[in-house]
This record gives sequence, structure tokens and C-alpha cells, in this order.
Amino acid sequence: MNTTHQTQSKKTALITGAAGGIGYELACIFAAHDYNLVLVDRNGLKLVEIAAKFQEEFGNFAKTIVKDLSISTAPEEIFTELQLADINVDVLVNNAGFGIYGLFHETDLATELEMLQVNLVCLTHLTKLFVKHMVKQGEGKILNVSSAAAFQPGPLMAVYFATKAYILSFSEAIANELEGTGVTVTVLCPGSTASAFHERTGMADSKLLKGKRMMHAQTVAEIGFRALMKGKTIAIPGFMNKLLAKSVRFVPRKLVTKIVRNMQEDK
Repeated sequence: MNTTHQTQSKKTALITGAAGGIGYELACIFAAHDYNLVLVDRNGLKLVEIAAKFQEEFGNFAKTIVKDLSISTAPEEIFTELQLADINVDVLVNNAGFGIYGLFHETDLATELEMLQVNLVCLTHLTKLFVKHMVKQGEGKILNVSSAAAFQPGPLMAVYFATKAYILSFSEAIANELEGTGVTVTVLCPGSTASAFHERTGMADSKLLKGKRMMHAQTVAEIGFRALMKGKTIAIPGFMNKLLAKSVRFVPRKLVTKIVRNMQEDK
């Protein structure tokens, strides 16, 4: 759905997982900074509400694309739809992702394969599709949303932590490859953030979250946006998250894994 005709003089940001949490807050920030938007999510009704809000408050063009990113054809379909609509993407925000909580030998395989598709494959596929044109035009920005989980193994969320480690490694590598092209890659690694994520994963009662004051999604989004605009490669919101990310390098991996297991367990 298009709420208005695209203003060609404005830059356009594509944001996946835009219907809530960090993705929604990033969409708000881009709208406030006069970007046109392409909003991608499974929740079509929510996307329509958001697009109407941006049109009313900021006068921004917002194209909504309802897609289930766990389906392998979704990235190509998104790319083709935008080509046909003659919409150029200047900023790609790969925010969509989810987790699953539990012992790996007990968790649902189908759900984990969907998670790999969304967190990992879709992010890589969209980046491949859009970065080529960015390099050709000599400018562009990519923001990949990882997690503080990327810096250590995560018992009870083994696959999720591994996907986030991939995003961090992948983003750092292509950021290096793209130096001098005018295209920058930033990876955002937030810690626990107030959103529906923890309820969906089933870890709302873990020790990790017990009595913990979580960072607001808006704050995380603002930090990510500033880092993206500055061309920083890694952004870790919060002093403690930065400290933990650096300190795990100096602790034996087996001990780190045990500590994370203890934190992840139920109260």
C-alpha cells in the first residue's frame, strides 16, 4: 500500500520488522529525518496504521510490504516489487528477527529453521540484492541488527545466539570490503530491550531478566541511527553491554558458556 506518491528528492529507507520494537522506533526516526520509507513486516494491519501516522505527522511517503520473511522467496519478491515501482533504496535496515528458548534437543526444529531463514538467510539475501546497486551509485548505508548475544555462546538459546554471532561477523567483514565505495555497514548489538521479544521466546522468567531494567527500544534505535549516520561499524548500546562484550575475550570460553547458561535459566 502506498500512502502517497514518492518524493524523489528524498532518500528512502527500507526497514524489516517495522511493525514493532526497535524496527518501529527506527522507522519513526527515519520519518522524522525526512526519509521516505519502505516498511516490511508480517503484520499488515499494523503497517497500514504506521504508514498513515507517518503521512499525517511528517508528510512522508511510506510503502508497506506484507511479507513473511521465513519464506525463502521473500527477499527476491521485495526487491522485484521495489524495482517495478522504481523505488531506490538508499538505506537498508535488516531488523527482523526472533528467538526460541529451551534446550536444543527439545526445541522445535521447524521453528528454528524459520529463525535461521529470518535472522540469517533473509538478512544476507537482502543485503546482497541491495548492496550491488549502492556500490554502483557510490553511496548507501546498511544497518544490521544483531545483539549483545553475538559475543558469546548461549546455552538455552543456542541457535539464536549463533545467528547473532553470524550477523556481527558478516557485517564487520563486508564493512571492510566496502571501504572506499561510499557504502557503509553498521551492526547494532543491543542488550535486553523492552519489547515483545522475551515473551515470544519464552524466556520472560529467566534470571537474565529478573529485576533488570531493560533499555527502551527508542533509545536503542536512536543509538543505532546515530552510529549508522556516522558510518560506525559496531554500535553497542549501554556501558555494561560494552563492558561485557569486551571482557568475554579475556575469560575462558567454557566459563563464559557456563555463566551465560546460569543467567539464561529460569528463576
